[in-house]
Amino acid sequence: MSRSTRAAGRRAAPRAGRSRARSHRARTASKAIGLTLISALIPGSGLLMGGRKKLGAFVLTISIGLILIGGFVALTQRDSVLALAVSPRQLLIATGAVLVLGACWIWVVVASHKLLRPVSMTYTSRLAGSMFVGLLCFAIALPTTVAAQTVMAQRDLIGGVFQSESNSKSATRPKVNKADPWAKIPRLNILLLGADDGVGRTGVRTDTVMVASIDTKTGDTALISLSRNWMRMPFPADSPLHKVYPDGYWDPSLGNVEQPEFYLDSMYDNVPKAHPGILGPTDNMGADVVKLAASAALGLDIDYYMQVNLAGFKEIIDAVDGITVNVNYKVPIGGDYGQGPGTNGHKLPSSYITPGPNQKLDGYHALWFARGRYGLSDPSRQERQRCTIHALVNSVNPATLITKYKQIAAASQEMLRTDIPEDILGPFLQLGLKVKNAKVTNIDLNKNKNFPTGKNPDYPAMREIIQKAIAPKPAAQTPPAGQPTRKPSTGTSKKPTPPKTTPTPGAAQNLNDACAYNPNETGTGN
Repeated sequence: MSRSTRAAGRRAAPRAGRSRARSHRARTASKAIGLTLISALIPGSGLLMGGRKKLGAFVLTISIGLILIGGFVALTQRDSVLALAVSPRQLLIATGAVLVLGACWIWVVVASHKLLRPVSMTYTSRLAGSMFVGLLCFAIALPTTVAAQTVMAQRDLIGGVFQSESNSKSATRPKVNKADPWAKIPRLNILLLGADDGVGRTGVRTDTVMVASIDTKTGDTALISLSRNWMRMPFPADSPLHKVYPDGYWDPSLGNVEQPEFYLDSMYDNVPKAHPGILGPTDNMGADVVKLAASAALGLDIDYYMQVNLAGFKEIIDAVDGITVNVNYKVPIGGDYGQGPGTNGHKLPSSYITPGPNQKLDGYHALWFARGRYGLSDPSRQERQRCTIHALVNSVNPATLITKYKQIAAASQEMLRTDIPEDILGPFLQLGLKVKNAKVTNIDLNKNKNFPTGKNPDYPAMREIIQKAIAPKPAAQTPPAGQPTRKPSTGTSKKPTPPKTTPTPGAAQNLNDACAYNPNETGTGN
């Protein structure tokens, strides 16, 4: 057979593979576009329809397997998901996996369309098909990129705020069993500090000091506010600072008068300057000083601190699209008494937040709602701070986290400092989920009786109140069998007595009640 005859035979009889592939092609461009959409929704199906059965079956199996594994892990392996969410190394691997899966998905869509489109197409049909495939690829690439960026934002947040126990120093952090941190800790006590280091202030003052005492079994949380102008803050007997201030943090030589430089809010800045290194190696001596003092004053073993830069607080409020609070009285924006450390002279408030129920506040106004004090009492300010935290916790929902997480993570990284080790963040997240759905109360330390002024607070009385409030409640007793649980009806009914709106001094009050709208409040303590 001559060379020309063999060549003619090859042209007349196409290869079987090409013929088989052509038999699976769509007859019209519109049908090819429809099949390509199906291939994007069910990865691997387009390859099957296009004749690449082995490859299509493999991709389809992998796709279904990933969906089933993801659903199983999400529903039954919550601890593993939380551990991944707080591990920088695993988050980096997850970012790479998201990008690879996105790229493979795009390849499957493009390859499927090439197999499914007609052999002969007009220029318009080819352009329409290409544009549709491009839109599909963009629809896949966009969420893939957002997901990768969100995972990296989480990794940056963890790495920027939390350090492992081996890479950080603390003079007050407890040693815990990383496998089960709460095994021997029935209550976890966390010091919450608001650092008032705004423009015009010298040094850092802890404008807000609170303790969150969390029941590690139930998540029930008690918030305790410390007044910024408390003097004579004690230190534990085994602390080096107890030798320096055996009668508490104050200067007896000045007499029994108000001493602003010995207020609680000055300790963070003043003690480290006066006694550098006295507590040993630490990354934040000011926070350790306040932790020790608050522990001794309240009779609680404070485990960790969480410090918030109040100047950046408004950023995280804006990131969650604001918070909703009840404003019971007008709250000043700005204003300065012109007395005490850090003052810039007497100045009236520039404006006020007007009273009203369910007020939606942006970051700027939420910050002043929490810290405004001109003409108002310190306890009212503490209550507003607790209500702000309560509102923030309630405002963070799954939809907000998904759509705003990058902004939330960036704001958090700028405003947070803590000695909570990265090693136990998984258990912390699990406990946080309990707190989200548990009862949050405020412990009233009875200002009128225990600290009418800041000169000499009655710390033993406060410790007694706190221990009584957080003590485990006895289980309700079930009456013996056959014994009635209530008195028989006498034929008359009484309306139930409405609950008191004013808490008993020294008692715990649910924050939902404490933060409810009550226009009779004045905020002045009268």
